[in-house]
Amino acid sequence: MDKFIGKRLDGKYEIHDLLGVGGMAYVYRAYDRVEDRWVAIKILKEELATNSDFLRRFRNEAKAITLLSHPNIVEVFDVSFGDRLQYIVMEYIDGISLKEYIEQEGTIRWQEALHFTSQILLALEHAHGKGIIHRDIKPQNIMLLQDGTIKVADFGIARFSQSETQTMTDKAIGSVHYIAPEQARGDYITDKADIYSLGVVLYEMLTGRLPFVAENAVSVALMQLQATAAMPRDLNPNIPRGLEQITMHAMEKNPVNRFQSAGAMLDDLDAFRRNPAMTFHYDYQAQTGYRAPQAMDSYDNTRFTPAYDDSYEYEEEFVRSRRGARGAMVVKGILVAAILVVLTVGAVWLLNNWETLLESETSEQLEMPNFVGQLYEEVIGNEEYNAAFSFTTTEGNDPDKNPGEILKQTPNAGILVKKGRQVELMVNGKVEQIPVPDMKGYSQADAIALLKQLNLKYKSEDVADDEIDVGKIVSTDPPAGSMADAGSIVILRVSKGPAKKKVKVPDNLKGQLLYNVTATLEDNGLVVGNITYDDNSTEGKDIVISTNPESGTEVSEGATVDIIVSSGMSAEKTLEKTISLPQSINTTVSLKVYRNGIQEEDVSINPAMAGSYRVAFTGTSSVDTVIITLNDQNYMELSFDFKSGGEPVVVNTYEVNLPSDSGGGNDESSDDISEEGE
Repeated sequence: MDKFIGKRLDGKYEIHDLLGVGGMAYVYRAYDRVEDRWVAIKILKEELATNSDFLRRFRNEAKAITLLSHPNIVEVFDVSFGDRLQYIVMEYIDGISLKEYIEQEGTIRWQEALHFTSQILLALEHAHGKGIIHRDIKPQNIMLLQDGTIKVADFGIARFSQSETQTMTDKAIGSVHYIAPEQARGDYITDKADIYSLGVVLYEMLTGRLPFVAENAVSVALMQLQATAAMPRDLNPNIPRGLEQITMHAMEKNPVNRFQSAGAMLDDLDAFRRNPAMTFHYDYQAQTGYRAPQAMDSYDNTRFTPAYDDSYEYEEEFVRSRRGARGAMVVKGILVAAILVVLTVGAVWLLNNWETLLESETSEQLEMPNFVGQLYEEVIGNEEYNAAFSFTTTEGNDPDKNPGEILKQTPNAGILVKKGRQVELMVNGKVEQIPVPDMKGYSQADAIALLKQLNLKYKSEDVADDEIDVGKIVSTDPPAGSMADAGSIVILRVSKGPAKKKVKVPDNLKGQLLYNVTATLEDNGLVVGNITYDDNSTEGKDIVISTNPESGTEVSEGATVDIIVSSGMSAEKTLEKTISLPQSINTTVSLKVYRNGIQEEDVSINPAMAGSYRVAFTGTSSVDTVIITLNDQNYMELSFDFKSGGEPVVVNTYEVNLPSDSGGGNDESSDDISEEGE
């Protein structure tokens, strides 16, 4: 079990679960008891707390973001730089990273990419205005909320533009696929480095690809310095010309040739948004090896069929024909060889695929659905999917996902493919479950050997204990007898013998909520041991039933205290459901409610007047079937699951033949009531 989960920081932040792990820190979801809100807490890794460089970077982040207040920047609520623990308390973002969204979508519609980029620029404009350079803009550091709002996060390597702004090449910080050339080279950087990185992010959103990819980071860095990225429209012809120009202008190698500020780029994006047919006349000398001609009138534009702007299309064709004029003698031989290779490979490919090419002229194009997150059985059981695609599978293993859940698909969702295309699905396999052995009293060496035999990993922590000999196992987490995923970590609590100082297990722990008990134990110098949930207890969820040792027992300071907690499954619950009645019936009818076949209610009601009817029952852990009848005709069937405690579910609805306000039969204009379940 994670050492922070279940703990409370500074008496107010209750840590619930781990959200992610970065190079410097762990990020947890926590509950702020004072402000009554969920927060995210970034805790510097212990092994880095004594490293002056990482400590400086961590404090830089805190210093930077506490100066910022913008709706597109993650808000900071609190910072703490203690002797033993360094952490930052931030706004909790219930969303996914932009990187996850790109991987999920493959390519992002240009309108959506424009929306995201504009928000990032607003955040950067605010940060740059405060003299803060982010230096690590990448989609992993950009959070996307469900409503489309962008939040820029992780100012961990931010620098103040008035202070040191140099990054040594051999210690280049940031993700090498996104860093600006001057950053990779170790030159002094300005806010234009963030502009370059954002250009790469925009490029990746529009094309689904990074501009530079190689086998190692050094090769990628060299490409950032020297190579020319493929034009986005060569990879995705649906990108408007103007947006392609904006993207490549942001990615100019020389900072002087880029947008000179986030505001300047935002202005051009706004202009493009108002008129997506517009194009820009940027000078691309540094990025693409050509300079735009100054006069356009003398050229014959009739040869071209541009998407938006004829004159600019001709200009591009003109300057493309003159690429490489500088240094042409050096690369001439390479170009000739490359052309011969391309022609040879192309001829072979055409011979092998001519039938496919002819067929593709008339074949039906379909948009690839998103299968990720669905269950494999549901997908292959869908007749529409089976008619459109051919499926193959590979097995994945993610213990946090359900068995049979689709983890990945190829091709990605959203792209156009031919009908009948083969789709490869990575399906989550069932993770092997291993019972944790009872190792109490084992030597640490014997316990480790046993865990290795069982394909379980281990982690040890020393605890005080009054009964178990030094070096012997006191308990484990997960506890003995519980099931653990193969390859997961079992924490071995190893006795360090009795402590000199004695403390008492606090009184009145029974009946309190779990988070209050854990906080009380920690405040009294005790360690929270195994937390076991009892499904048979009639107490409410998270109510403590007992502790071991019991309240009032004198133990060594630092001793572990195990807790048994009610899961709430057997607690008495009242569930209710308001159902709609057929409004076209304007006469009094008999409404009866049956619970598990036994009549519970019998009322006279006018559906048109009442509109709805509330059904409520109390239970513990049963699943009850409730039938509602109108004039002794089945109208609705519901399921009340008292074990889970969720809202009652409508299992089925039925067509009823009732007198209408005119005395006739069933009114077909009434609310839709079919025989299919909701």
